[in-house]
Amino acid sequence: PVARGAFVQLIEDVIAFIPNIVLFQYNPEKVTRGLTPWNPFEGGQLGRNIQTATAQPFDPEETISFTLHFSATEGMENGNPVTITSGVASRIAALRKLTRPSKGLLGDLVGSAQALKGGGSASLEGAKLPITFLLFGPGLVLPVRITSFSVEETMHTNLLYPHEASVTVEMKVLTPDHLKCDQIPFKDLAVGAYNFTKVQEDALALANIANNVEELIGMIVP
Repeated sequence: PVARGAFVQLIEDVIAFIPNIVLFQYNPEKVTRGLTPWNPFEGGQLGRNIQTATAQPFDPEETISFTLHFSATEGMENGNPVTITSGVASRIAALRKLTRPSKGLLGDLVGSAQALKGGGSASLEGAKLPITFLLFGPGLVLPVRITSFSVEETMHTNLLYPHEASVTVEMKVLTPDHLKCDQIPFKDLAVGAYNFTKVQEDALALANIANNVEELIGMIVP
């Protein structure tokens, strides 16, 4: 079976540990990954202080983007009560939670209910976002910060909940440099995930040499 990608947000809830897990119903057909190395030729104080063209004071900025597709058809055919009632709205709601500060899924629900009753706001002023992990197979396990999120609903149920939807997500990979000044839960786990993925990348780069040994020998030996 094909491994399914997921977003996992680890949150200490009010009475229990309830992670926000969003499994991809269908893995994205295309994943775009971008790298922006630090440029020593650009202006700025750091650039003036470092004169060598080979300097690289921190890891390149990495971005990841893709579009997820969701459909309620299978869930409705299997009699899933959540899907029958609200289509794919629960999946979209869980994804939206990844972009906001949180007291946990249960804690947020209680806070929103209290705000509804009292007419106040359920916003968490000055709060920080919990770390989100992107899991896309064993070779890509990274802490990320979602920077852009858009939803396109193409069909609706009788109650106007989305029956089908496409969600485009853009994110920035959180490096150990990004996290070193933050005192947040699961920081060490985030750094470990980043390093775990980097070890695999280094191993694959080394394995690439084995793929090209014959060509290398041909280039060196006439």
